[in-house]
Amino acid sequence: MGAARILVAGVGNVWLGDDGFGAEVARRLGARDLPDGVAVLDFGTGGLDLAYEVMRGYDGLVLVDISRQGGVPGTLYVMEPDPDGVDGTIEDGTVIDPHAMDPQTVLRFVKAISGWPGAVVVVACEPTSVGDVGIGLSAEVDAAADRAVELVLETVSALRAGARTGGP
Repeated sequence: MGAARILVAGVGNVWLGDDGFGAEVARRLGARDLPDGVAVLDFGTGGLDLAYEVMRGYDGLVLVDISRQGGVPGTLYVMEPDPDGVDGTIEDGTVIDPHAMDPQTVLRFVKAISGWPGAVVVVACEPTSVGDVGIGLSAEVDAAADRAVELVLETVSALRAGARTGGP
């Protein structure tokens, strides 16, 4: 069996402060030696591009983004969306805005067109602020980015091991 294909996708808008977290983690990961079969891409706000990339047939997807969960800024979260909990129906007349595809919408679109990867994990960070125009992460989120890189690498390793054993 060949190496598992894992996509690590940084998402978010670098023009909106902490929303650039996914892009920054992708940049830092890009400077690392990664195992064969692991691709790291910064999709920014290009959710439709992400959906099309996922449809290329990955064994796993790691989304890196911010998430307001109510914790202390810089707190990291690991979430595993249940594919059964993602509504994959897109009815005639349903409009999907390609410029406003958050990770949930991307997963919904991918499921609707039968492109769900083997496993999906979201590595997210609690932001300090989002919405104020400006480039650069807050000190708390910037400090969390290095920890997130290590967490993503651990997650990739676990996904690759699961793909080899047929497990989750």
